[in-house]
Amino acid sequence: MLNLTTTVTGLALIAAISFAQDAPVKHTSPPAETSVTINSKKITIKYAAPSTYGRKIYGELVPYGKVWRAGANSATALTTEADLNFNGLKVPAGNYTIYALPGDSDWQLIINKQTGQWGTVYDQSQDLGRVKMKVSKADAPIETYKMTLASSGGKQGTLTLAWENTVASVQFTVE
Repeated sequence: MLNLTTTVTGLALIAAISFAQDAPVKHTSPPAETSVTINSKKITIKYAAPSTYGRKIYGELVPYGKVWRAGANSATALTTEADLNFNGLKVPAGNYTIYALPGDSDWQLIINKQTGQWGTVYDQSQDLGRVKMKVSKADAPIETYKMTLASSGGKQGTLTLAWENTVASVQFTVE
């Protein structure tokens, strides 16, 4: 025979389980970092790496034609010990913020002089400049956003942004 305490405890347990099943899934974007040393100079990018979680990313979550923080959470931070040249965009050694301007078939990388802000705080007047990125389809879906800095030999390097079905990259030179 059930007593009142057992019945109330059981109902509370059922309510807790039901609530937990209806609770939204928390989507986290853990911190991530990529770096490369070219010509004895270190270049580092710190960003937050969101995942798709079944969502449509480019063209929806990240709209085409609008500046994007190139990650999640705080602004994506670029630190370079060397002067860089991204296809004509000269970036002196120092600290910067990276944004992207995604499009259906073309992208731009934005190097911004403002640093330390939340990722959605974008001031175009602080742009050091913009450069076109090469865009291609990923060979397979990419669940978690990834930025990569890699040496291409000599004083050359590549910055790559990859997520969902898209890979955007740009070459740079260490000067």
